[in-house]
Amino acid sequence: MLTTSPSPLTKKSFRLDFWALVKILVVLALFCFLIYPFSSLIYRSFFSAKEEGFTLYNYIRFFTKEYYLRTLGNSLFVSFTTTLTAVALGVPMAYLMTRYNVMGKNLLHIMIIMSLMSPPFIGAYSWIMLFGRAGWVTKFFAGLGIHTPTIYGRLGIILVFTFKLFPYVYLYVSGALSSIDSSLEEAAENLGSGKLRRLMTVTLPVVLPSIAAGAVMVFMTSLADFGTPMLIGEGYPVLPVLVYNEYMSEMGGNANMASALSVIVVTCSTAVLLVQRWLVSKKNYVMTAMRPPQVVRLRGGMRALATLPVALVTFVGFLPQVVVLYCSFRNTAFSGFVEGFGLQSYITIANRLGTNIKNTYVFACIAIVIILLLGMLMSYVIVRQKGKIGAFFDLLIMFPYVIPGAVLGISLIVAFNRQPVVLTGTAAIMVIALVVRKLPYTVRSGSAFLHQMDPSIEEASINLGVSPSKTFFTVTARLMAPGLLSGGILSWITSINELSSSIMLYGGRTSTISVAIYTEVVRNSYGTAAALASILTVTTVVSMLVFLRVSKGRVSIV
Repeated sequence: MLTTSPSPLTKKSFRLDFWALVKILVVLALFCFLIYPFSSLIYRSFFSAKEEGFTLYNYIRFFTKEYYLRTLGNSLFVSFTTTLTAVALGVPMAYLMTRYNVMGKNLLHIMIIMSLMSPPFIGAYSWIMLFGRAGWVTKFFAGLGIHTPTIYGRLGIILVFTFKLFPYVYLYVSGALSSIDSSLEEAAENLGSGKLRRLMTVTLPVVLPSIAAGAVMVFMTSLADFGTPMLIGEGYPVLPVLVYNEYMSEMGGNANMASALSVIVVTCSTAVLLVQRWLVSKKNYVMTAMRPPQVVRLRGGMRALATLPVALVTFVGFLPQVVVLYCSFRNTAFSGFVEGFGLQSYITIANRLGTNIKNTYVFACIAIVIILLLGMLMSYVIVRQKGKIGAFFDLLIMFPYVIPGAVLGISLIVAFNRQPVVLTGTAAIMVIALVVRKLPYTVRSGSAFLHQMDPSIEEASINLGVSPSKTFFTVTARLMAPGLLSGGILSWITSINELSSSIMLYGGRTSTISVAIYTEVVRNSYGTAAALASILTVTTVVSMLVFLRVSKGRVSIV
């Protein structure tokens, strides 16, 4: 009797190796928690209670109502202006810090990073304490008969965003300036160019991609921020606040209009990102940094002159942290702050808001474990497992960069607010939002580090008979650790400070510190808000110090 056995080819076609399984699981995760929620949001935007069936009513209403168009104009104006002012501060700061022996350079660098790591709404709260209607500076000058400009409104939002976000430009540009080949500048000098002309025609064009990258981060962050304009906008509406108000309205809300607004916000962010990439692609400079520039050693008055502007801008950017810490120890009463210092605010939050504190760290810890695992696997697929799947991951992982937190929150609510999967108000949806929002930091950092690794190390292990999966976890993952650590610390810090998505998703038992700070400020409970903000500040500082100690300066955050 003749028998047939499966051919080796047939067996191989059904064999599911480790990386094929990883790709399938990652695709499913991205579909469930990114593609499906946002697709549901887009689908929801084409329906309205005013008309039956599929309709463009929400979009027509947006583009025909002056209020909505003015809000769009406000958002774009604030974001573009903030981007210009952040570049105007960040680029000179980076140049001075990288090219001259600025006094206290290491301390100033850490303070600049710290001003970036704190949530923007804490900066808004601190500026209210200083320049609000009852602020210390306002009262001081009022006693002298001088009326200072108000912190509320358009200019206040731009001020807070500028000093909060200029570190993005500073970090990107300082990294580029440190690695530029000094022979380029020397060649320009030998051809008779002065220092200013050399700077404008050689140095800045070479680091233009880094300036553009920092500028886009500033633009998208300011366009997506909810806390700052909500606290100090006062009649100056912007799109994230409008999305929140439409969805959370006391009159029942309009989820369809909020969905349409969310799509418009994401479209604006995506358009700016594409324009940035197009401009950078038109002017692409390649060089080998064989001779990095030497730091100019200034002395006496010239050194102090170079240090002064850097120290002044750094101090203003770091000032919110100081104000928050100071206010947290002030005694309070129903009327606000009173004379004396104590731990009254900390005792209050320990008794009343302990759940918020616990939730913040529990959610962030769970999220960071998932982020590190997914980030490690996705980085490897993108860099080493080249093909359509890797390119798809690389494209899709950028999407959370352009999704504001409030928009992500609404998309998750729309997707998981009905059977068979109901997650709204649960801890699970809070963790999912953190993972989706913060995963790109770790994936990008891990991918960049993996590009620098020689694949021959992995190939040698596999040639010795070690399976690809075991090689990855015992060899590759260990070598990737510094890159993962760099992105992971940024994911961790931004997770504990997250407000935009949390304010949309939290329930009575899942509120976090950021949500509690926002609520306390709205209630004028500034003492407890300062104590909660101080906890975040201390956590951020400790996290930064641990990162610097473990990395020993080998890797950077941005």
